[in-house]
Amino acid sequence: MKNESQKSVFPFAANDYSRALAAKSKAFARQVYPSPEEDEYDDAPLDPFGETGGAGACTGVPGLVQRFPDRVLAMAASSCFMNCRHCTRRNILGDAATISAPGALAAALEYVQAHPQVRDVLVSGGDPLVLGDDAVMRIIDAFAALGQIDVVRLCTRAPCTAPHRITQKLARSLGASGKVWVNTQFNHPDELTPDAVEACRILVESGIPVSCQTVMLAGVNDSTSTMLALFRALQRARVRPYYVFQCDPVRGTAHFRVPLEKAKRIALECAERIGGLALPRFVADVPGATRKIPLELL
Repeated sequence: MKNESQKSVFPFAANDYSRALAAKSKAFARQVYPSPEEDEYDDAPLDPFGETGGAGACTGVPGLVQRFPDRVLAMAASSCFMNCRHCTRRNILGDAATISAPGALAAALEYVQAHPQVRDVLVSGGDPLVLGDDAVMRIIDAFAALGQIDVVRLCTRAPCTAPHRITQKLARSLGASGKVWVNTQFNHPDELTPDAVEACRILVESGIPVSCQTVMLAGVNDSTSTMLALFRALQRARVRPYYVFQCDPVRGTAHFRVPLEKAKRIALECAERIGGLALPRFVADVPGATRKIPLELL
């Protein structure tokens, strides 16, 4: 049943690399191109985690979100190399406040210093790497310079969607502090192209741990065989399979959500067939929860 007031306003955006990969991979194309299914009736919230000012997340600092005691999310950019159709922030990107705004980074640093329990900063967006190297490093280095911070996580899909953005120069700069980790997203083995693997190599050989946060998506990777092929390809690329998330309950993504019992079955079958070094945790990010919830507990 379609409700016209529910229509998606999330625009299409994809760089040349993503379009070329989509032409070769149906699984990737499903993540790139809008579908009429996005406009099917869906009563999920626009912003399930309150990142635009919801209770429990708003810090009062533009672009800075805190949902958990020991970490904060710093929104560095409000655009990406491609608009993933399953994006959690699909309804807020473009208008989201960022710490790149004048004065916002200084306010974010002041907030973190006033909350000494914060030890982990996620620099995300949008994709931070749509910014130039100097702008990226200004943010990364500012947080890394704080003595209380153990890790700065650069959350970027560039290794998958814009692998040539990962240069030796950028990787050396990112690795210099010894605090930077990269969290990226690959959802299907087709995405581990030679260019993507090279981008990961550059990061890893610059001393940067790289982890993958996959999203389980109907019609993309919702089978045990596909997941196992993905995990093995990631391990060959020296990328740690970290999480497999249930698709978040955000409006416009109902057609991507895999039934919970099917997701649990895939998780169990993967655990029975692959070693622990290549086996991620299968979880759901539940609004209001104090942690990521393992699927077996749902």
